[in-house]
Amino acid sequence: MKKILKSRIVKNFISHFAQGLIVIAPTVITVFVFYRLFIFVNTTFHFPKIVNPYLDPFIIIIGIILLIFLIGRLSASIFFTPVLVRGEKVVERVPFIRVVYSAVKDLFSAFIGNKKKFNRPVLVTIDKANDIKQIGFVTQTDLSSMSIQGEMVSVYLPFSYGLNGKLVIMHKDSVQPLDVSAAEAMKFIVSGGVTHVD
Repeated sequence: MKKILKSRIVKNFISHFAQGLIVIAPTVITVFVFYRLFIFVNTTFHFPKIVNPYLDPFIIIIGIILLIFLIGRLSASIFFTPVLVRGEKVVERVPFIRVVYSAVKDLFSAFIGNKKKFNRPVLVTIDKANDIKQIGFVTQTDLSSMSIQGEMVSVYLPFSYGLNGKLVIMHKDSVQPLDVSAAEAMKFIVSGGVTHVD
């Protein structure tokens, strides 16, 4: 009887501990990631002391968020757009900087801009013989500018638990559109299929 009671206590403890870990781990990891990001930015740019070491990170983060918002608001105005276009043309004339700038701009635009590219989730047949499929996003449906003829499409396949992925070129018959939002599809992929899709 005592052994059964001890076993139940141990099982209850493990069960509640695991549940507590599930609740607290995402919050702690998220706070830690943002804290490490702040430390990196602070050591790179050497922000001066504002109030005290404990409140300064929050003040600086709020300031950065407001600054990014203000720049985004200005970039949408008719007065700032010509300046932005002219500045981009200057940057695109510099050989090495042009490559880095264009790649970063396209990447951010693909995820969060008005011209989102990762907005068409699809199921891709990787191996027809063994019926192996993978979830990805169609990024281009016309590849004639790269001399790729036929009904070929480019599909980006993100990896789980990471920010990287791979690009594949395949026939459109091997691609099946998914009836799910791009955000839910990306969340499902990144979580390794653990996250429930609504």
